[in-house]
Parts: sequence; structure tokens; C-alpha cells
Amino acid sequence: MQQNHYGRLGAVLSADLINLPELSATSIQSLLEAHEIRRAETADADVEGFGRWRDQLARVFDERDPAEQCSAVNDLLTEATIRPWVTTHDGLQPHLHFVPDSADVLSRVKAVTAGGLAFVLCWEGGARLGRCMRAGCSRAYVDTSRNGRRRYCTARCGNTEAVMRHRSRYSRPKP
Repeated sequence: MQQNHYGRLGAVLSADLINLPELSATSIQSLLEAHEIRRAETADADVEGFGRWRDQLARVFDERDPAEQCSAVNDLLTEATIRPWVTTHDGLQPHLHFVPDSADVLSRVKAVTAGGLAFVLCWEGGARLGRCMRAGCSRAYVDTSRNGRRRYCTARCGNTEAVMRHRSRYSRPKP
């Protein structure tokens, strides 16, 4: 998978936000800091907005029809009010942002996740965004593998499923 900043960061942040077990100001802030989102201070008042945004992001990972997946991403792009913005905030080479640096944290997260999902959808295809196929697990994932054939959120889920298949084949009573 092509590893550009917005495609990788935004899409993986989307999946991690969907997979966040508990939405609280603290858990959201920790997640954003782990993804190196600057000025990630999150207040209790932001939690509801992040919850609504998480539900909208989930639609992209749940949808398998390409036209519906495009529609879901377009809805995200519309709500995120994305506009390309070139910045040198870090003193390095100019780079692209989708909202000005002065935007609030929820607006910045909306922009980076909507933009990231759009990049992945357009450059890599919607099959790179999915839900874990292991029974009992439905975590969202972004397939960053070379061959694009990932079907589980982690190697552990894939191995667990393989062991279950193996055991079911060899635990049948012999006639």
C-alpha cells in the first residue's frame, strides 16, 4: 500500500477510533496523541461529537459496495469541510493539510480521517478497508500489506481462525 501521510495516518486513525472500546475525553486524547495529532486536548464536551463521527466512519468500513463506499466517504468529506491547506508549521518542507492549524481538534480529526479514507479508497481500493472476519470479532482494519489480501484485524485473529478451522476438520468423528 502506498504510504502517504494522509492515506496512512487518516485511515488507520479512523479504524482505531472505531475500535476504541470506551469513548471518553481521556481515551480519545490518548488515541490522538498516539497518532501524533498535535494539540489533542479533548474535553468532555467533545466526546459526543467524536461518537457521532465514529459512527459515520464505521459506515465506510462496513460497506462492501464500491458506489456506497464512495458515497459514505463523500458524506465524510462534506461534513469535514475539507479545503487543501499548505503549511510549514514544523519548519520543514511545506506539506498538505486539509484544515488550517488553528482549527479545533474535532475539525482536524474529521479532516484527516475523511481525507485519509478518500486517499485509500481512490488509490488502493475499498477492499483495503474492512472488518475482521474472525467469528466474534468485528474490529475495523486498514490493509497495508503488499498484496492487499488481509482479512483479519491482527495476526492473532487470523491464527485463531485457522486453528478453529483445523480443529473442526480433524475433530469430526470417523465413520
